[in-house]
Amino acid sequence: MKRIMLFSTLMITAVILAGCMYPKEELTQNQVPYKDQIKAVQSAVDDFQKDNGGILPIKTKEAETPIYQKYPIDFKKIAPKYIAEPPGNAYESGGIFQYVLVNEETNPTVKLLDLRMAETIRDINLRIRTNGYPPYKSQLAKNVYSLDYSKLGFKKAPYVVSPFTNQNLSFVITGDAEVYVDYRPDLYQVLKKTSKEPKPGEDIRSILVDDSMFVPAYSLPYTIDSKTKEPIFLEK
Repeated sequence: MKRIMLFSTLMITAVILAGCMYPKEELTQNQVPYKDQIKAVQSAVDDFQKDNGGILPIKTKEAETPIYQKYPIDFKKIAPKYIAEPPGNAYESGGIFQYVLVNEETNPTVKLLDLRMAETIRDINLRIRTNGYPPYKSQLAKNVYSLDYSKLGFKKAPYVVSPFTNQNLSFVITGDAEVYVDYRPDLYQVLKKTSKEPKPGEDIRSILVDDSMFVPAYSLPYTIDSKTKEPIFLEK
């Protein structure tokens, strides 16, 4: 897990440094998700897989890497033969998105991971290390807690903007001091609209992914409450 956190930190730093090299108008383009760019990468992935006996153009990650961060696309394997270059909004081009695959075994599908979330998580982690311990506030579920941000020097609780609903999402922390984005508000909205009927004990994060360009990055698994049918943390 420490290796994963270090990798995320290095990626964020690289994105920030790369961003300084781009004019403002190009930076704006680097921060916008475009469906045609995803389609172009999807076509390149499909062609590469077809020409290479089913092998996917992905970077090798450790087995314990969270599922939505586990299959990043390796543009060195598909550019320039299958695509001229990485899209402008891709991390590799100084953008804020990492292109990843979901459903890698059955139907490899290109999605976007918003790296700005990792920057806020990095800030929280740095403050926790400076503080010496995570100031837990209240227990939300088994091994899941909220944080007392005032003890970390925050004047206001930090948040990220959801790529799914554009609403503000807060953070949670586990007993082993790992910080995650809390997607319950997003899941609550999607559950009210979807015709799908997930079962208690089933990880429901896929309902966010199915009809979106994005993945729920830095997330814990969720399921539904058997009585209220509302999203809750999935206990392992």
